[in-house]
Amino acid sequence: MKIAFVFPGQGAQAVGMGHDLFESSPAARAAFEQVDAACGVSVSSLCFEGPEAALKETKNTQPCLFATSVAALAACREAGLEPAAVAGHSVGEYAALVAAGAFDLATGAKLVQQRALAMAEAATQNPGSMAAVLGLDASVVKEVCDSLKSSPNLGGGGGPIVVPANDNCPGQVVISGEAEALTEVAPLLKERGAKRVLPLEVSGAFHSPLMESAADVLKPIIDSVAITAPSLPIVANVTAEYESSADEIKANLVAQVAGPVRWTETIQKLTADGYTHFVECGSGKVLAGLIKRTAPDAVVFSVGDSASLAAAIEGLQGRKA
Repeated sequence: MKIAFVFPGQGAQAVGMGHDLFESSPAARAAFEQVDAACGVSVSSLCFEGPEAALKETKNTQPCLFATSVAALAACREAGLEPAAVAGHSVGEYAALVAAGAFDLATGAKLVQQRALAMAEAATQNPGSMAAVLGLDASVVKEVCDSLKSSPNLGGGGGPIVVPANDNCPGQVVISGEAEALTEVAPLLKERGAKRVLPLEVSGAFHSPLMESAADVLKPIIDSVAITAPSLPIVANVTAEYESSADEIKANLVAQVAGPVRWTETIQKLTADGYTHFVECGSGKVLAGLIKRTAPDAVVFSVGDSASLAAAIEGLQGRKA
C-alpha cells in the first residue's frame, strides 16, 4: 500500500478549521504556534475564530490554509502515519514541500505570507476573476480560450486574457482572466458542450498572466531561501512531474503563481506509479472529491480534526492488516 499526502488550496477554508487538532494534538498545536511566530500575527486565531470576511481575504486565506495543513500533517505523523509521496494544490504545494523536507515549517509560513500579499496586490492592480467550467475536456477548454485571443471585441492589441487555470479533475476546469473575457468566453464554451460555466467568488484572476507581477515580486524572495532536495517524491503543479532539485522547486514555485495547476495529471501520475491511498491534510474535503473523480478506485481520507484522523488511522491500519 503506497500512501500519498495531499494538501488543499484556496476555496477549502472555513472558520474553525484546525481548532480541534490544536486542542487534541500537541504536534498540531506546536505547528500552529510556529506559523504564528513566523508570520508575526495570530494566524491560528483567524483560523479558529474568523471572522469569515477576513478569512476570505487572500492575504489571510493562504497562511491560514497552510497552518491548518501543516498542523494536520504534524498530527498524522504524531499518530504514526507517514506519506510515501506528496502533492499540494496551489498554495497547498508549500505544505507538501514542508512534508517532503524541502524547507522547514517557519520558512514555508514566511513564503506563503509573502505569496499571499503579492497575489493580493496583483489582484488589486490587475483585476480579474475565475469561473468553473463543468462537463468539458481540458483540451477543448484551452482551445476555446486560445480562440478568444483573436476576438475583435476585447483586449486591444494583445487580445483578451482568459486561460485554463486549474485542471482539477475530468470534467472540471477552472478558467481565469479578465472579467470581460470570462463573460465573452462562457457562451463559446457552452456551444462546445460545457454543461455549466459558474463564476467563482474569488478576489483575483489567480494562476493567469494577471498574476505575473506577483511572480516577479516572489522570485527574488524564493531565490534567497535555502531549499534542499526533497526527501519524498513530490509532484509539481506546473509540470505534473516529480521535482528532484532545489533549482527545480524554486523555478516551479515562481511559475506556479501565474501558471496552471495541473491537478488531474498530478493524480494520474501518482496513481500510475502505484499510489493507491491518499490522505488529504487540512481543511475540507475538496481534494478528496477531485481525486475520486480522477481515480475512482483510489482510497481517500480527509484529515482535518481528531475524529477524521482516527478514521484514517483505523482505515489504513485495517487495510495493512
